[in-house]
Amino acid sequence: MIFRHLLSFARRAVAIGAIAGAPMGAAAGGGLPDHLISVEVLPGWQTKTGNRMAGLQLNLAPGWKTYWRSPGDAGIPPQFSWRGSKNLKGVKVHWPSPSVYNSYGMRTVGYSRDVILPITVVPRDPSLPVRLKGRIDLGVCEVVCVPMTLKLDTRLDGKGQSDLNIHQALATLPVPAERAGVSAVVCQISPTRDGVKLSAKITMPQISSSEVVLVETHDPRIWVAEPQARRKGNSLYTETEIVPPSGEVLALNRDRLRFTVIGASQAVDIAGCAAG
Repeated sequence: MIFRHLLSFARRAVAIGAIAGAPMGAAAGGGLPDHLISVEVLPGWQTKTGNRMAGLQLNLAPGWKTYWRSPGDAGIPPQFSWRGSKNLKGVKVHWPSPSVYNSYGMRTVGYSRDVILPITVVPRDPSLPVRLKGRIDLGVCEVVCVPMTLKLDTRLDGKGQSDLNIHQALATLPVPAERAGVSAVVCQISPTRDGVKLSAKITMPQISSSEVVLVETHDPRIWVAEPQARRKGNSLYTETEIVPPSGEVLALNRDRLRFTVIGASQAVDIAGCAAG
């Protein structure tokens, strides 16, 4: 387990080693495009609840990829900060279904073309404008991976108007478990030397000839090994190893585990599992 954990970080170090020391937000090395990725805020519209449905449009240079919220062992997890915003209670980022890439023996999860991340903006006072200010730290990859920082600062005011691009992005979110026909999720947790082994059985119709299962916990600092998956009839089995940060005790709540099953053209979002 320790070897696998170290190997994960070693692979990530190799991926970004070519650009070590490069400033965030700047392309590293000669020959890279000047603008690998940029962000545009789509102002969207105010909903009946007083929240605002907006969007972050990420524009990628041709041939470059960026990562999903759970990027895989070799990926760079995106991080958001909304420091400096005004009249803002919170922001929820919605992630369209990603693609899975295998390169140099490593699996990563993300997007290979421009993508819109819908966001729900929750104001403190819905009658007042929101100043949405912040930064996104993320990675973009071709042969090497480059850490980038995108900054944004915009004003969201008034009722706004419906945006077809945001609606289309919302339509590509992973399908909820009940809509995908998931009838049961049972998991077993057994201790290992450094953490736990998680084995899960997901009862659901097959969505693709090739299915990938991703596992997330409530804490992004917890390391999750690349899950292995196999199907037998209407049952999808997956196994992975989970390790807490060094020196911390792992408190794993089954209800807060999150499974994403990714097929060729569809993904399914599954929350929690029952003890098996």
